[in-house]
Amino acid sequence: MFAETKSLNEECGVFGIWGDPSASQLTYFGLHSLQHRGQEGAGIVSCDKGKLMVHRNLGLISEVFKNVADLKRLSGDRAIGHVRYSTSGQNSIENVQPFLYHFYDLDIAICHNGNLVNAKSLRRNLEEDGAIFHSTSDTEVLIHLIRRSQKGTLIDKIKESLNLVKGGFTYVLMTEEKMFSAVDANSLRPLVIGKLPNGAYVMASETCAIDTIGAEFVRNINAGELAIIDVDGLTIEKYTEDTTISIAAMEYIYFARPDSNIAGVNVHTARKTMGKRLAVESPMVNADIVIGVPNSSLSAASGFAEESGIPYEMGLIKNQYVGRTFIQPTQELRELGAKMKLSAVKGVVQGKIVVMVDDSIVRGTTSKRIVTLLKEAGAKEVHVRIASPPLMYPSFYGIDISKSAELIAARMTIPQICESIGADSLSFLSQEGLIESIGLKFDMPYSGLCMDSFNGDYPAGLYDYEEDYLNNMTEIQKENLRGG
Repeated sequence: MFAETKSLNEECGVFGIWGDPSASQLTYFGLHSLQHRGQEGAGIVSCDKGKLMVHRNLGLISEVFKNVADLKRLSGDRAIGHVRYSTSGQNSIENVQPFLYHFYDLDIAICHNGNLVNAKSLRRNLEEDGAIFHSTSDTEVLIHLIRRSQKGTLIDKIKESLNLVKGGFTYVLMTEEKMFSAVDANSLRPLVIGKLPNGAYVMASETCAIDTIGAEFVRNINAGELAIIDVDGLTIEKYTEDTTISIAAMEYIYFARPDSNIAGVNVHTARKTMGKRLAVESPMVNADIVIGVPNSSLSAASGFAEESGIPYEMGLIKNQYVGRTFIQPTQELRELGAKMKLSAVKGVVQGKIVVMVDDSIVRGTTSKRIVTLLKEAGAKEVHVRIASPPLMYPSFYGIDISKSAELIAARMTIPQICESIGADSLSFLSQEGLIESIGLKFDMPYSGLCMDSFNGDYPAGLYDYEEDYLNNMTEIQKENLRGG
């Protein structure tokens, strides 16, 4: 009980650079900016005079490259890198990316963010055809498809293979002659291109990574696009015309860094607007203070406070120096470890009616622990406001919530959740409020957002996951789909 600190994890972050003599060092800094997207493993592949070299391991990027010689060894003016959180495949060194393959006619490296919903059936077909897999990650599937393609050029082989994989994904691939990056047909996962003052091209999961190394934003890689970088510069081609823009709403709510822009919308601004809208939809007239749950909820909390006129206070402090892998063998020590990560400020919350703003409730254990912390610190009342709709449906496109049983909103009504977490009241942002707060302008369903976790609408399909998902639906999920 209370051992969980945060309940959501995005799969990965990818980075690539072409045309800079310090490519590996810049990739290291870029991956450091994307560390929030994955803390389980990291790696870099560089290319120097036609030779591809790799270093990868389990742990944070700073741990993987704690020996400076490992980074210096990755010479060359081009590199790709990856930070990993495992949604597909176990957490082992075999699954740490980038993967590097040496074929008789080609050396190629690949890294991937997201999740393929038809990887299981593709893998089975490939194995029946004689393919041998070295990892349990679904990233490896694309390489096998490329090698089996009968198309004449590598670009055409990649395009054909990208049309066979389904789900939410971004890929970055590198050979000695070219670098490729691709985004799924729904642009569920973000990928951007930047340019350094010396003309080197950069690609990354978020704009914060290109900002960190001093690159200027060039453009987003859009749904169904394949970017190709070589000695002639940057080329953008479509690998499919069958596209629908459905950018994952959870990128704006939780995953992306606040200083990133996704599809032209700043993440902090979107979160702050969500908080303002939440204050309008679920006002608190008699509260003394508003506090946010560090770190991803602080923007929404400031928006709630600004709109409601209730003072914003630092009522919760997160210890930034406790690793995410803090595991202790006994329940007592686990709870103590959890308290080390987050603590309530007694002098701020004591005797106060508190509005606690958070970005989401997944399993409910984190919210329950924080409400308990605040009340133990002397808060008179704790009213919970969530700056997103209830997470009622699993996600299959690269977030580690793929079972309905994990989601408290799939099993309980809002009053039941409120009672379960010990809050004095509980309200969520409406779906309309979320869509309007983010403010995308695409002429697409939900203005170009993927709302799958809130409404069960899966724009890229479910494929291998569909039968299990339908068989395990709860009554609350079914009722919601019926419009109840």
